[in-house]
Amino acid sequence: MDITTQNTDAPPPAHRPSAAGQKRAGRGATRPGDRIFLGLSRGSGIFLLVIMAAIAGFLTYRASIAISNDHGNFLTTFEWNTNLTPPVFGIAVLAFGTVVSSIIAMAIAVPVAVGIALFLTHYSPRRLAGPIAYVIDLLAAVPSIVYGLWGALVLVPHMDGLFGWLNDYLGWTGVFSWQGGASRSLVTVGILLAIMILPIITNVSREVFRQVPQTHEEAALALGATRWEVIRMAVLPFGRSGVISASMLGLGRALGETMAVATVLSPTFDIQTSLLDPGGGTFAQNIASKFGEATDQGRDALIASGLVLFVITLLVNGAARVIIARRKEYSGANA
Repeated sequence: MDITTQNTDAPPPAHRPSAAGQKRAGRGATRPGDRIFLGLSRGSGIFLLVIMAAIAGFLTYRASIAISNDHGNFLTTFEWNTNLTPPVFGIAVLAFGTVVSSIIAMAIAVPVAVGIALFLTHYSPRRLAGPIAYVIDLLAAVPSIVYGLWGALVLVPHMDGLFGWLNDYLGWTGVFSWQGGASRSLVTVGILLAIMILPIITNVSREVFRQVPQTHEEAALALGATRWEVIRMAVLPFGRSGVISASMLGLGRALGETMAVATVLSPTFDIQTSLLDPGGGTFAQNIASKFGEATDQGRDALIASGLVLFVITLLVNGAARVIIARRKEYSGANA
């Protein structure tokens, strides 16, 4: 007699929700602590958006008052005379100086920062990487005014050799021609800004490179790759989005740096053909140097220039988000 009969009366197995169903069910907070945390998190995000909207609204309102009284072209005028009747001012020189000095700073700081980060994570012995990382952290803690004083008293007097070399080999371009004089130019400002943003980019890039899965590197080494090939094929693709994010953080500081630029630069409202000639200006430097003595009309004009800097910063961050989204397959979350 066959005793292995099938029990047709057994209850069906309990239904297990799918992964998607579990994810949807997890969205609703059921415990009091979860509900409180969800409310606080959502409220924080909404509060941040309200603050951003309030800043944008304030800047737009005051800027509209200033621009309506401006008898020059706000975007193209090479002049800043808010005390005239009627006032004449424009941001052409400020926009040029801000963008050019930031580009110079990024061109210098990003390769050096990435190189330092790779050295600390993949080449340097541990007993040497610790002190170097500590010194870089100290650089991030130095106040802006200290950088400005160092730039004015040490960096500017020692730029003649570099400017002479650029004039000898690249002076034919006109962009790097130098006729002598004080080295208080946009190139000097760019070098100072590069030193200031170097710790930010280095520290973030170093942490990103540390997150590279060890299995990726070991697999590349097992296939016969050299140390540089491992970095090129495994480390850099993985950390590309993180390096872009670090660069945008550094660029944000370079765009808005105030006291260091005001201490080093000799501000003039004209655009020099050569980047080595003294003169120029930036948004932040102009606001810091003129706000204290400005009239109501002058303050509105400075706020209008601050609105332009605000918009430039938003556009830069938006562009960074687009670049990172296009390369999300290389991000650490998707590795």
